[in-house]
Amino acid sequence: MAAKTARTHQEHILIVEDEDGRRSLPLLEASYSLGREETCDIHLKSPFVSRHHAMLYRKLREDGTSYYRIVDGDDRGRPSSNGLVVNGHKKLERDLEHNDELVFGNGVFAIYQARQRVIPDTSSSEDPYDITLIDPAMMMDD
Repeated sequence: MAAKTARTHQEHILIVEDEDGRRSLPLLEASYSLGREETCDIHLKSPFVSRHHAMLYRKLREDGTSYYRIVDGDDRGRPSSNGLVVNGHKKLERDLEHNDELVFGNGVFAIYQARQRVIPDTSSSEDPYDITLIDPAMMMDD
């Protein structure tokens, strides 16, 4: 019996908490704008958040897996008024890791999660329940 193969599926999630409460957002796009401005891809509801507070960019590693980098400010390189705090440290940018905590202002934060699931390959033609029944009448007695 041949060994079964599996593939890995990545999921990137941003769990945001602001004045609207807590919500979980799947990250599927190559980039996102975050801020108080309603035109931002991820709208953060709070007067303590800059209109264009930060940008998220999807990046690829050499092994083909992806991650997101957060950069303080807008897509033109202008920094936010309040800055960006990642895991308790003020940062201009950071390659995000699973469970990084991002603080945008008083009471406004997010947690980045990078999840990987192993998906078994079900395309194999081998069926572990495939059996061949033999009719006793087909048996030859020598």
